[in-house]
Amino acid sequence: DGLKQIAYQLRTAAEKLLVVFGTVEGGKPNLTVALSDDLVASGLQAGKLVREAAALIQGGGGGQPSLAQAGGKNCDGIQAAVNKVVTVVTEG
Repeated sequence: DGLKQIAYQLRTAAEKLLVVFGTVEGGKPNLTVALSDDLVASGLQAGKLVREAAALIQGGGGGQPSLAQAGGKNCDGIQAAVNKVVTVVTEG
């Protein structure tokens, strides 16, 4: 999908880079999380982050340490899901 490709390309553009896309397509919320290699090396994992945040959109997901996606049912929770990922990464 297009956002996954964009996130993958962006994750190599800089150090200490977190990419989080929260979208609604066809009435369903989607979350994409990508991490630069240095963040992955520090112990962060996109798959774990996306699984935690997916609960807020009543969904599930997963992926690799550097790139992961989730889908769900609760569109109203997409902003909270994005905020959750950012909070976990920035507050470490």
